[in-house]
Amino acid sequence: MISVVMATFDGEKYIKKQLKSIISQTKKVDEIIIVDDCSSDNTVKLIEQFKNKYNQNLKLYINKVNIGYRKNFKKAISLCES
Repeated sequence: MISVVMATFDGEKYIKKQLKSIISQTKKVDEIIIVDDCSSDNTVKLIEQFKNKYNQNLKLYINKVNIGYRKNFKKAISLCES
């Protein structure tokens, strides 16, 4: 099983391109785990739109408070099934 983990924060400028790159790989991923660290831009909205459009096994979690990139990435890893 292949899992891709993303820790996001105010990444609306690149998030769509990153997600399209992930699903375009020759080796398909089994899950995409994204934990957003309280973005103030449209990052979460764009992720939700992507999920609805491409119907990927994408799980989005949104932190209630900003925990910083290290803890956010660690949290994302802990949510993987593989």
